[in-house]
Amino acid sequence: MATEEGYVPPDESTSVDSLGHSHPDVAEYAALAADLRGAVDGKVRFDEYAQVLYATDGSIYQARPAGVVFPTSVEDVQAAVRTAAAHDVPVLPRGSGSSLAGQAVGPGCVVLDFTKHMDDLLDVDPGAQRATVQPGVVQDHLEARLEEYGLKFAPDPASSGRSTVGGGIGNNSTGAHSVRYGITDAYTEEVRAVLSDGSLLHAREIVLDSPEYEEIVSGDGREAEIYRTVRALVEENEAEIESRYPELKRRVSGYNLDRVIYENEDGEEVINLSKLFVGSEGTLGVLVEATVSLVTVPEETALALYCFDGLVDAMRAVPEALEFEVSAVELMDQEVFRLASESTEFAQYADPIPEGTAAALMLEWDSELHDDFEAAIAATNEHFLREGAAFDVLEAYTPEAQADLWKLRKAAIPLLMSLEGDPKPYPFIEDATVPPEELAEYVQGFEDILEAHGTSAAYFAHAGSGTLHIRPILNLKQDDGIQKMHSITDDVTDLVLEHHGAFSGEHGDGMARTEFNPKMYGPDLWNAFKEVKTAFDPDWLMHPGNVVYRDGSDDVGPDSERGVGADMRENLRYGADYQSIEPQTTMDFSDEGGFSHLVELCNGCGTCRQTQSDVMCPTYRASKEEIQTTRGRANMLRAAISGELPPEEIHSERFQDEVLDLCVGCKGCMSDCPTGVDLAKLKAEVKHQHHERDGSGLREKVFADIDRLSALGSALAPVSNWASKVPGARDLMEEVLGIAAERELPEFRRESLVDWFEAREPGVSFTEADRKVLLFPDTYTNYNLPDAGKAAVRVLEAAGVHVAIPEGTAPSGRPAYSKGFLDKAKTRARQNVETLAPRVEEGWDVVFVEPSDAVMFQDEYRDLLSGPDVEAVSDAAYGVCEYLDVHRIDGSIDFRDPGEALAYHGHCNQKATNKDHHAVGVLRRAGYEVDPLDSTCCGMAGSFGYEAEHYELSKSIGRILFGKVDASPAGQVTAPGASCRSQLGDRDERSETPPHPIEMIADALAD
Repeated sequence: MATEEGYVPPDESTSVDSLGHSHPDVAEYAALAADLRGAVDGKVRFDEYAQVLYATDGSIYQARPAGVVFPTSVEDVQAAVRTAAAHDVPVLPRGSGSSLAGQAVGPGCVVLDFTKHMDDLLDVDPGAQRATVQPGVVQDHLEARLEEYGLKFAPDPASSGRSTVGGGIGNNSTGAHSVRYGITDAYTEEVRAVLSDGSLLHAREIVLDSPEYEEIVSGDGREAEIYRTVRALVEENEAEIESRYPELKRRVSGYNLDRVIYENEDGEEVINLSKLFVGSEGTLGVLVEATVSLVTVPEETALALYCFDGLVDAMRAVPEALEFEVSAVELMDQEVFRLASESTEFAQYADPIPEGTAAALMLEWDSELHDDFEAAIAATNEHFLREGAAFDVLEAYTPEAQADLWKLRKAAIPLLMSLEGDPKPYPFIEDATVPPEELAEYVQGFEDILEAHGTSAAYFAHAGSGTLHIRPILNLKQDDGIQKMHSITDDVTDLVLEHHGAFSGEHGDGMARTEFNPKMYGPDLWNAFKEVKTAFDPDWLMHPGNVVYRDGSDDVGPDSERGVGADMRENLRYGADYQSIEPQTTMDFSDEGGFSHLVELCNGCGTCRQTQSDVMCPTYRASKEEIQTTRGRANMLRAAISGELPPEEIHSERFQDEVLDLCVGCKGCMSDCPTGVDLAKLKAEVKHQHHERDGSGLREKVFADIDRLSALGSALAPVSNWASKVPGARDLMEEVLGIAAERELPEFRRESLVDWFEAREPGVSFTEADRKVLLFPDTYTNYNLPDAGKAAVRVLEAAGVHVAIPEGTAPSGRPAYSKGFLDKAKTRARQNVETLAPRVEEGWDVVFVEPSDAVMFQDEYRDLLSGPDVEAVSDAAYGVCEYLDVHRIDGSIDFRDPGEALAYHGHCNQKATNKDHHAVGVLRRAGYEVDPLDSTCCGMAGSFGYEAEHYELSKSIGRILFGKVDASPAGQVTAPGASCRSQLGDRDERSETPPHPIEMIADALAD
């Protein structure tokens, strides 16, 4: 199990990739790593894997750190900072790494990852509407804790499911509702931060010239110097601050000198350094605690999406929209709609968008501002539809309908990165902000710049605040594209200044925009920024080169070269020298643009780190290890195919165990990852190549061919079941095969489903039936759990369907595929297609009780084989509940009223292919009350949960599911997957294996 105990000590070898790119030498930092391990309680990782995993974020940049520390306390942070300083190594605090400007990566830094331990809500004061948090708390997790008080933290970035509050403060994050609430700096009241000397600074409101203030500034330490310097700089640059800082709802470039001194509610002039930490990107100190103000949560909201046939028309409508009392004004353009319609996960949300919509404005109203949503929307309809340029409107009043529109909007960034080919709509000047009344003219000017550079862009985001995410499409694997990026940025920053805007209204400076801050703020404020930096961090050890850099114009800063220069063209993830190996593959990767392109589709957005909804990534949810995210695995694979790792590393035991084997093949990333990084497919291909090169173990072969073992076990039952209960048998199996002794093994039935079916009286005759079904005898249903198969036959026949079990079929190949035995899987797929294709042509459908087998036919067969026969068989393949629902076959069935509530846990493979909802519909029509659980993989994942080294991780994932079941008001749980039912049945000694949904449907039959 590769949780924190599973990491090996650092590899002390040098690290220079095959392209000649130099990386931090692990050996170079061996002494630092040793000292850190002696100084902190948290884990310290300075091996090459840690460097690769933390070299990227959600941006276009890549820079290997020295290593990573996972602090457990404030004292750990202080010790880590002091130790790094003693070695003259910079420090970088990091949240979830979802940053889009490159501020979550830093070359040669000690990264402090707060998401594993320092992620708690420390205190809530509902009366004062305040909360105190640690930096690693994920915003959605905070919202869930605040829900009982009817409160929330107002800034709401699209990445709230994985972004941390500490990272949001470092970035001065915003969100869709900044029109209503403003941004993070307005809600940060106090912070505690560790400075570069390890001292702890408590930043809060201090009344200027009060005894408290005088006591602070009269000292001779770091804190006194900071207060004296900041006050002097603000007072000396008052005129420049007034003229250079634009009047916008969003401005997150540079340091907040305009906000650090202000008049409080009592009319007193105060200095509050917490406002300076906001947006500082970790360059002034390491945030370890923050007190933030909260707002009440409106009880209800409503949305209206106005459709325009021109982008500029939509921009002209923004100032008009702001004349109404709205809480959000969001933009999406036709490129977002197109990509969503082609996405497995988001197509359903794009379907309602009217044809011909070039751009849409989405307006939101909330119940704290409006009593009558319909009247409010009628007023905007009158304006935009009858008097304005909009040609249609979609109104959404229910939470479900609104959630669909918000999912479409929040998916825009990663969806755009899924474009085929190397040219991508990259983020580098994509969140410039101008006054809303200047948006239309600004967009026209931006279009002119794009045309002059021979490219185009996609448009979306927070139009109501004047922030548009405009992403020019470039190829950053070519020098021409890199230079064009810099030239476009130079031109666009000029355009932004002409329109009284800010270079960044949301995503910060980082590596992308720090270079251009002198242009925006002028020489006086630029020098003031450097003095601020030096006051807080005299040696420039805190994330140097971000927000501010040394440009040789003065002597401010350390004597070293640290923090000198800032060029947005450096440290690119994909540069002109980037190359990748396109391996010969057994599966077809043409739909993904090739194996390497599928790997590179990961843009680092970190959606795989979300833990409260959807499926991916179940192992991360249990371990909170970056290597166990889809992003982590994709980064490791990319490093392997690009030469960043040694050529043989992909076949190393560590790579196979930690990167590949801990992927459970749930396929959640296929749909949950907005760019569609199908790690299960990538894993199967790489495991296959590894087997071809280095062979495979006995256990892998046994599980890959489990059908033969199951057939034997069934033939020998009940003796085969007794054998596993003989004292010492379990221990022997663990020793010989690595099968966990603690895990209950499935029991074999002497009478298989096929035996039962052949012995029974015929059901609905062939001539009488309207539909004909071949019920596929999958391994689990046939030999272990035939009751579900029998129930499927009963239900199908009750609906007048003629059922037969096909002869001459092979096992589906799912176990072999999952274990990377692609030749075996392909052989079985070919046999099944050749056997079933003629029957399908005659009008038969193929129905499955086991979801993973159904999806194998529907999805993986198309990767393993090609031709019209495989397409026909795949199209004719259905899960049993899917079949009933798609064709509404259950409509002809008479059901009694079962009067029972069910918690439904859908199978992860079916969730990934958007098919898990069918069972819910059929169960409800059968008379059940159904609570569909928003649950991830059960953790069993075929053989994964039986493997001794994975048993504890499997149970940890299972406990997440158990919690969902316990929280459901339903008393009975049902699940279609045999693995899921095994995990639920193996929960504790009192647990029973829950029924398949088809069994519950059969129980509800009127007869």
